[in-house]
Amino acid sequence: MGKTTLKAQFGTETIIIETGYMAKQAHGSVLVTMGETAVLVTVCGGSSDRPFDFLPLTVEYREKQYAAGKIPGGYFKREGRPGPWEILNARIIDRPMRPLFPKSWRKEIQLIATVVSFDGKNDPAICALVGASAATHLSDIPFAGPIAGCRVALVDGEYVINPSFAQAEKASLELVVAGTSTAITMVEGAGQEASEQEMVDAIYAAHEAMQPIIELQEKLRAEHGKAKQTVAPEQVDVDLFHKVIDVSVDDLADAVMTKEKADRKGQIKAAKKAAIAALIAEDESLAERTDEIGEYLERVTRDVIRTMVVEDKVRIDGRKPHHIRKISCDVDVLPRTHGSAIFTRGETQALGVVTLGTRRDEQRIDNLHGDSFVPFMLHYNFPPFSVGEARPLRGTSRREIGHGNLAQRGVTPILPAHEDFTYTIRLVSEVLESNGSSSMATVCACSLAMMAAGVPTKRPVAGIAMGLIKEGDDYAILSDILGDEDHLGDMDFKVVGTEEGITALQMDIKIKGLPREVLTKALEQARKGRLHILKEMAKTIAEPRKDLSRNAPRIIATYVNPDRIRDIIGPGGKTIRGITEQTGCSIDVDDTGKVVIASPDEEAAQRALQIVESLTEEAEVGRLYTGIVRKVTDFGAFVEILPGTDGLVHISELADHRVDRVEDILVEGDEVTVKCLNVDRNGKIRLSRRAALAEAAEG
Repeated sequence: MGKTTLKAQFGTETIIIETGYMAKQAHGSVLVTMGETAVLVTVCGGSSDRPFDFLPLTVEYREKQYAAGKIPGGYFKREGRPGPWEILNARIIDRPMRPLFPKSWRKEIQLIATVVSFDGKNDPAICALVGASAATHLSDIPFAGPIAGCRVALVDGEYVINPSFAQAEKASLELVVAGTSTAITMVEGAGQEASEQEMVDAIYAAHEAMQPIIELQEKLRAEHGKAKQTVAPEQVDVDLFHKVIDVSVDDLADAVMTKEKADRKGQIKAAKKAAIAALIAEDESLAERTDEIGEYLERVTRDVIRTMVVEDKVRIDGRKPHHIRKISCDVDVLPRTHGSAIFTRGETQALGVVTLGTRRDEQRIDNLHGDSFVPFMLHYNFPPFSVGEARPLRGTSRREIGHGNLAQRGVTPILPAHEDFTYTIRLVSEVLESNGSSSMATVCACSLAMMAAGVPTKRPVAGIAMGLIKEGDDYAILSDILGDEDHLGDMDFKVVGTEEGITALQMDIKIKGLPREVLTKALEQARKGRLHILKEMAKTIAEPRKDLSRNAPRIIATYVNPDRIRDIIGPGGKTIRGITEQTGCSIDVDDTGKVVIASPDEEAAQRALQIVESLTEEAEVGRLYTGIVRKVTDFGAFVEILPGTDGLVHISELADHRVDRVEDILVEGDEVTVKCLNVDRNGKIRLSRRAALAEAAEG
């Protein structure tokens, strides 16, 4: 097969998909280009089944620094482990792709997206998402695609498809939407307190825009697609399955209604064990088919729960679909942190901790966009004890990065402007218990912690996880879903926001076709749930405290003439080190003349500020100064009126009478009061002892 190139309009850009040119030994390979951004995407599949009980799919998204004409920083000068932004982009590919592979598929699948060119304008993540679908659609791997994805932003009242990065910065909402020709499969994004209607309109604007890209992939497959591998039909022993139903359905129906998570798991396990024992007692040959029976029991459990929810509108913990579990909130739970809070909702509990720092605590990001510094971080930790498990701690997982990013996007819009609140903010969520949406509990705990710390947030923010179970034309929308409901449901989505609107949204849809009215109803139910949670939070703390925590550093920002920065730094940094040693404060100075002083001791910070001001103070015309004579000449005396700042007292300005010799009035080392007469454009200062004496006489 030779090189094939297909094009389509995609927003304001043209998308180009090429195949048969690069990486031809991969099972599927495409180069996707928008503008001068290009991403090579490959897919390869294993040749034999692996002993897994899950789909063995891995997705990697990697940015090469050469794509933007950069050499990697660091000692080794080559790309290393993927950064958080690469992991997040890999998740954007994984989430809409994974449900479209056969559930029974056990051969390994590996998707690799490599950014090979970046123009700083077009998003490589969108190229990677389209490329992942196109490469898989061309391959012999079974796949219920194709899909496409795009960004959509609301800019000045208009929905813009695949906005530039500059446009996205001005957007009131921005989403990544993925879908098939008939259904939306994933939504991920944030808003500046956007309305539910704006979110729905944005989602469907994106779905309409991606249709030509889906058609392009269908055309590509028609020309060059490989024959798909056959998927072995699922073998079901109908007679045995019916026996499993008969011996288990009643006990499982009772077991799933157990309210507490651990007890419910125990009751379900006991019911399954009893069913297996009953079947073996009836037919001893079934002892060799316990794994098969276990799969049937899982189906029965799933069907019992789904039927109960859809038909009876009763959930496994006894709640109605729109009910939210009991909420409790506590603040100031840790005595030495800058701010802390615990948010508990049912059997989900998050500890939120805020730490305030200075500019030197900002996170440095080095990616294709260049170096940047981030003054806000939110880190989410999900230890094994939160779900009663014992497993090794092996560093931050992709799930932790994804959940933390969702919470961070939801919290960011309510933060004070960095110009007004110059602290670096780090939020950490320690998930202490988990049974449904620990990421949304993270949002609530972090909002409470910031208010307790005195961070002047605009408004409280809360999050809620929603679910959907659909059987035929009937469905149930579930508020505040449990972990089990997430696992067996047809859609889960998380909504973060304030009383005014949505700040973050994440949605994964597992079924084909979601009517617009269902999505609209689900978002409205989520809004009511969010408002309920905010009211519960307000019972503990409703607004930020007026004063910062006593443990937080006091930061004072001032501006000096950039030409005077050298006076603060001193030769070899001697002066600034002296101020730090004398006061115990940390001092940061940038090229604009901004000086930031930080210290846990407010008096020390004020003392450091006084020193800085004295070092950089500018002479003021008409003001009296008492200074030291530093040099005497025939035409006058130079007086140091401020540290490092001298002015000339001309001989004619020494006294109210004629002076023949300067030394008759002043000598080096004398202390003298003078008045500032003028400061010229070059910074030269004219002083007068005569004017100072006259002013003193009048006073």
